[in-house]
Amino acid sequence: MTHVVVIGAGQAGSSCVAKLRSLGFEGQITLIGEEHAPPYQRPPLSKKYLLGEMEVERLYLRPESYYGENGIDLHLDETVVSIDRADKKVITAGRALDYDHLVLTTGSVPRRLPAAIGGALDGVYTVRDLRDVDAMAPEFAEGKRVLIIGGGYIGLEAAAVAASKGLQVTLVEMADRILQRVAAPQTSDYFRTLHAGHGVNILEGVGLERLTGDGRVDGAVLSDGTELVLDFAIVGVGITPATSLAEAAGLEVDNGIKTDAQGRTSDPAIWAAGDCASFPYRGTRIRLESVPNAIDQAECVAENIMGAEKDYVAKPWFWSDQYDIKLQIAGLNAGYDNVVTRPGEGMSVSFWYYKGETLLAVDAMNAPRDYMVGKRLIEMGKSADPAAIADPETDMKALMRG
Repeated sequence: MTHVVVIGAGQAGSSCVAKLRSLGFEGQITLIGEEHAPPYQRPPLSKKYLLGEMEVERLYLRPESYYGENGIDLHLDETVVSIDRADKKVITAGRALDYDHLVLTTGSVPRRLPAAIGGALDGVYTVRDLRDVDAMAPEFAEGKRVLIIGGGYIGLEAAAVAASKGLQVTLVEMADRILQRVAAPQTSDYFRTLHAGHGVNILEGVGLERLTGDGRVDGAVLSDGTELVLDFAIVGVGITPATSLAEAAGLEVDNGIKTDAQGRTSDPAIWAAGDCASFPYRGTRIRLESVPNAIDQAECVAENIMGAEKDYVAKPWFWSDQYDIKLQIAGLNAGYDNVVTRPGEGMSVSFWYYKGETLLAVDAMNAPRDYMVGKRLIEMGKSADPAAIADPETDMKALMRG
């Protein structure tokens, strides 16, 4: 009987095994996860779950009973030590599992601060998994002072939750502006204004010199000499693909576990999907850190294990919730040379990224129609006249018929 082993019980791993069963795969399936909880959604961790607006069971992607009922051996609290490619075995601390197909959905790991500058002090947190958020949740008490290091989406989402719960929030971003790596200055300006309106003190162009404290963090010294008194700190300085198992097994790694267009690694019996995998995209190689990519890529791998020989065609989209603002992003903005603003009512606005005449991406804040039209245009390989986009009177749906 064919045995598929999936390492990593997150969004991609869960999507892969569910897709295999829905396609009629009758072989053995084993899903191995390091965490105690069954596969769950990560995005709400730094939003509704941290706010106390979502019970832990609502995070679960499927009821825990689903796996047994569908003949999927779910092994939690288990760490894979190594992969023996020659004998096609996965080695854990307590056993060895034979596989015919191995799928790596190992995800990513948060970057941490060096211990030399206080990264190992108690009260210093990252936002990545359920354990992280459960550990920091008691800190979110009104009036407490928190420093958030990093002005990307994770840092800004944490700042929004902290401010909403009445904490005193300082956020430092060593780059010239928040969201500099991922968004245009217009989007940075929008979120800077949003957070300032909620009392968040954003310091741009300022780095962290060190955190201070005897065992537990109690302060920070910034690169401009500013000294802060703190109750705790959150580190949101990005993530890196979890490739150590793959590297130790001798698989090719290139900004993640390198796969071909169908999800195969340099070993034809091993596949990869989700945050940990890089893949061909429009003449280059990319890695996407998003829920939609984790689902779609993992399902494509499942189809190819079943013999579909199907290339994965990414349709990038992302979202972020901060206060009462929903940011929706369609496409990838790399290489843009022009940003067109489409104003809406109140806090609604969208920014459209162009390279020459080609539409690359859209950032839509409380503008779901703009997002949907932009996403459809990008996926169809169409663009829209920038002047029409900028005109609030333009019928957006008509743009798709043009």
